[in-house]
Amino acid sequence: MRWFSNLFKARDKPHNHSFGSSYSFFFGNSSSGKSVNEFTAMQMTAVYSCVRILAEAVAGLPLHLYKYTDTGGKEKAISHSLYFLLHDEPNPEMSSFVFRETLMTHLLLWGNAYAQIIRNGKGEVIALYPLMPNKMSVERDARGNLYYLYTKTFDEMRGSEKTSVALKAEDVLHIPGLGFDGLVGYSPIAMAKNAVGLAMATEEYGAKFFANGAAPGGVLEHPGIIKDPQRVKDSWNKAYQGSSNAHRVAVLEEGMKYQQIAIAPDQAQFLETRKFQINEIARIFRVPSHMVIGYVTRYVLLCWRF
Repeated sequence: MRWFSNLFKARDKPHNHSFGSSYSFFFGNSSSGKSVNEFTAMQMTAVYSCVRILAEAVAGLPLHLYKYTDTGGKEKAISHSLYFLLHDEPNPEMSSFVFRETLMTHLLLWGNAYAQIIRNGKGEVIALYPLMPNKMSVERDARGNLYYLYTKTFDEMRGSEKTSVALKAEDVLHIPGLGFDGLVGYSPIAMAKNAVGLAMATEEYGAKFFANGAAPGGVLEHPGIIKDPQRVKDSWNKAYQGSSNAHRVAVLEEGMKYQQIAIAPDQAQFLETRKFQINEIARIFRVPSHMVIGYVTRYVLLCWRF
């Protein structure tokens, strides 16, 4: 009976697997019917531009390591080993800019940013490597101590049979976003998936609208009986469907008539809905809407140019 009671609970919100654990999408479709997650959301230009604006802004900030002086002031600790690690190269594969940009992208999409801390035999930090948030969960052991459980993919196993590895709390740099327990943040995409799903649905509608030659729906009326209606339909679509065939002169034979039954985009407030969803997504990330619109416009013009 307990299993059945849990079955009918609300599943459209991210849930904790345990104390401070990671969340997941249950039945991830939004109210618009579109499947929304962190990867599909990045296909939206508004989400992509918000994430890129914030990630590049944070990554471009100066990052220095300071130490206190005997006089009570501070100065750059250039000779410290962590200075080069944070300011120049966290690991041999990434610059400091790319590392911080990656962590900020994870934080904006998943609500958490993780990095593994690599130490040498002396216990000194020698590298930082980003970890994918969707593969990480935060758990507690029998003593109540936090530890991180990272699920490895096939290419990360490298011959090992273990599919997951437990990491100590001191070996993980964890930056949580907004959450309810102070340990793990919740994904902005998961919490606002209906807004993102509506934006995806309107974008798909617009794409199909122009793919159908700006005439998305209608019927062909014939005064008599058509022996092969499928052939007539295929012939009509071949000649007039698609944006390349828009505004062509249609030739109707044998008393046939074309009756459009679709609602005009302006009547459905299609453009107004798209503009509102851009502002809605910008509000999720607290980015001024004019910055998002300007970025989207430049992105579209750049793609059009090339």
